[in-house]
Amino acid sequence: MIHENIIQKLTQAVERANLPGMAAMVVNRSDILFSKGWGVRRMGDPAPVDADTLFAIASNTKAFTASAIGLLVDEGKLAWDAPVLEYLPDFQLFDAEATRKITVRDLLCHRCGLATWGGDLTWYGSNYSMEEVLRRVRYQPPAYDFRTGYGYCNLMFMTAGLILERVSGQTFGQFLQQHLFTPLGMARTQTSTVDLEGMDNIASPHTPVNGTLAPVPYRNTDNNTPA
Repeated sequence: MIHENIIQKLTQAVERANLPGMAAMVVNRSDILFSKGWGVRRMGDPAPVDADTLFAIASNTKAFTASAIGLLVDEGKLAWDAPVLEYLPDFQLFDAEATRKITVRDLLCHRCGLATWGGDLTWYGSNYSMEEVLRRVRYQPPAYDFRTGYGYCNLMFMTAGLILERVSGQTFGQFLQQHLFTPLGMARTQTSTVDLEGMDNIASPHTPVNGTLAPVPYRNTDNNTPA
């Protein structure tokens, strides 16, 4: 049993952070030890959050991307330290030497040389495909030399996702569905904001508007799902 003190602390966290709603679950292997929802899915709407409410997890998706790449490594279809060019011959960074040297492992370690969030406006809020965003990576000047510093890089996780697709022959969503979601019983989990349309029990995004938290529409980020 989950100690009542933990439930109390989670409840306090929701109140202190002024969250419209939150869900929490504790899983031990295949056993769900605890699941509970707090608050509402959308401010101004009384529909409550429960254990089945879907939330966008944003950059937590990167853990799924890294796990999926790891599965391909285990199957011998990928190598952590193989050059990216081995799988994506059309890949190109601003710096030619970095282009030749960058590996699959580098993609997931935020050390390609780009600044934190460098180049994000090539995909965020744009209608470019992942392939077109990848082509434009070559025009992003580095903030530091390759492997000499840390810069949180969504573009490299997108690149890892494209490698996954090229090697597996599946889309990113199809691969995760087959290898992670279905085996784990995650029957409602999606990789696309577009797929949320028509589904029920979905938590809305919220953002401060004139100093007050308010619901906002989902932004389509399918051109960088792996990040």
